[in-house]
Amino acid sequence: MEVEPFSVELATPLETAAGAVREREGFLVRLEYAGTEGVGEASPLLGWTETYEECRGALARAAEVAEHTDWGVALTKTEAPAARHALALALQEALARAASEPLYRSLGGEGTVRAVPVNATLSDAAPAETAAAAADAVAEGFDCLKLKTGARDVETDLQRVRAVRERVDAPLRLDANGAWTRGQAERVVEAVADLGVDYVEQPLPAEDLGGHAALRGRGVDVAVDESLAAYDIEQILDADAADVVVLKPMVLGGPDLAREAATTAREAGVEPVVSTTIDTVVARTGAVHLAASVPDIGACGLATGSMLRSDLAPDPASVEDGHVTVPQEPGLGLPARP
Repeated sequence: MEVEPFSVELATPLETAAGAVREREGFLVRLEYAGTEGVGEASPLLGWTETYEECRGALARAAEVAEHTDWGVALTKTEAPAARHALALALQEALARAASEPLYRSLGGEGTVRAVPVNATLSDAAPAETAAAAADAVAEGFDCLKLKTGARDVETDLQRVRAVRERVDAPLRLDANGAWTRGQAERVVEAVADLGVDYVEQPLPAEDLGGHAALRGRGVDVAVDESLAAYDIEQILDADAADVVVLKPMVLGGPDLAREAATTAREAGVEPVVSTTIDTVVARTGAVHLAASVPDIGACGLATGSMLRSDLAPDPASVEDGHVTVPQEPGLGLPARP
C-alpha cells in the first residue's frame, strides 16, 4: 500500500455555522487487490471523523494487518472512518476494475445510470447576496438549492430565505449544522412551511434525536447529517428522528457502509441523500458512484468540485444542468490516476 499526503485549498472559504472551511488535508491510498490497483482517499474532518494524525496511524496499522493476513481483515479492524473510507474505496475500485465495470455497478447498482441530480450549495451571506447567488445557480441549471444557515440570527436567516424565494422558484433546503435551539428550530419551521422548503437539515445539535423527532410532521421535512457521526442509522430510525438522512461516505467509513445505510433507510421509509465533506476528486467521484447505485435517488450534495482551488486529477464527473455525470469506465473512471 502506498500512502501519499495531500493538501488542497478551497477557492473561497465555505462559511457555516460550525466555522469556515478553508482547506482539506488528507491521504491518497493506492493498493493492489485482485491483481489490480485501486485508489482511495482519506480526508479527515475535525468534529466528523478521526483527526489527521489518528488517520495516519490507522492507515499504517491497516497495512501491517494486511501484510500478515489480508485486506479483508484489515478493513474489518479499521474503525477510524476516514481511514476505513480510503481502504474500502480502494478495494472496491480494484474489484470494479478487475471486473471491467463502473464502481456503481460493483456497489450493487443495476442498469445504466448516466447522471445523478444535484443541488447547489449557497454559503452564508447577506440576504441580497444570497438571493443573487441563488439566481445565478438557477441560471446555471440547478433546480434544487441548499442554503447554509445558522451562522446568523434566526430572523436574518429567515430574511435570506424570503429573499431567495422572491428571486427563484426552485425547491430549497436549509442546513443549520446543528446551530439552533429547539425554540429557534420551531420558529424557522413554522415560518418556512409555506415557502417551498423541502427540508431543514440538522436544525439541532447532533445528540438531540428527540428534538429532531418532535420537529417532524410540521409541514417541512427534517433531515439529519451530523447526527450520523454520533449515532448509527438504526439508532436514528429507532428514534424517528428524520424524514431524510444525509449520507457522507467519508464520515460513515466507506461507500459500502454508506450504501448499506441508504438501503436500511429506504426500507424504513426514510429518504437517503448522498453528500461529501468537500473531498477531492477521488472521494467525490466515489460518492457519485454511490449515489448512482441507489435507485431513484433525489438531488444530492455532490456539486462541490468547483469549491476547490485545485484538485488531484481531472474530474470525470462534470456538473451540467443540475446533474453530475456518472463515469461509465471501469472503477472510478478517473481519466488520469492521481
